[in-house]
Amino acid sequence: MTIPDNSSPADGLSSVLRQTLLEVAGRAIDFGLTHCQPLSVVAEDYPPSLREMRAAFVTLHREDRLRGCIGSLTPHRSLVMDVAYNAYAAAFSDPRFSPLTLQERDTLVIHLSILSLPAPMVFRSEADLLAQIRPGVDGLILEDQGRRGTFLPSVWESLPNPRDFLNQLKGKAGLPANHWSSTVRVSRYTTESFP
Repeated sequence: MTIPDNSSPADGLSSVLRQTLLEVAGRAIDFGLTHCQPLSVVAEDYPPSLREMRAAFVTLHREDRLRGCIGSLTPHRSLVMDVAYNAYAAAFSDPRFSPLTLQERDTLVIHLSILSLPAPMVFRSEADLLAQIRPGVDGLILEDQGRRGTFLPSVWESLPNPRDFLNQLKGKAGLPANHWSSTVRVSRYTTESFP
């Protein structure tokens, strides 16, 4: 079966390609439940848009609660392979959760976020950084002192205030909320998220 590829990077992925990626993520999880190993995906079996080097996050929810979230920040394999690998990892390797069980599969909701390339931000101070952040739009990667953390743009739903968003991101990176230094690096990215 040929999957139509009628999308362009400016428009995002077509609904057909989005559904294809969601199905690949579901198959990767089901394969993991049955075989206890990742699903092998052949990128050449998919349309060109899904073979492009892209980074993705796979977020799993059960009953409106987080059940796993694993992803890539920079592209290093085809999008379809990244989704398959991260779906398996979110289900079985997120250190915050025990591995997914067969009983949980029926109520699992899969959410995908396809990342743009991260762009380094230029700022003179924490206040300058806060003034540049776009709530509801930007995902951020914060790095300092050998530590790194990221929040997807979807985190704005629970942390709508830029200062709270930044302080919680510092905590995720293992830094105090009041941490600031001249070596702090921040990059931003956007996501195409679905369903």
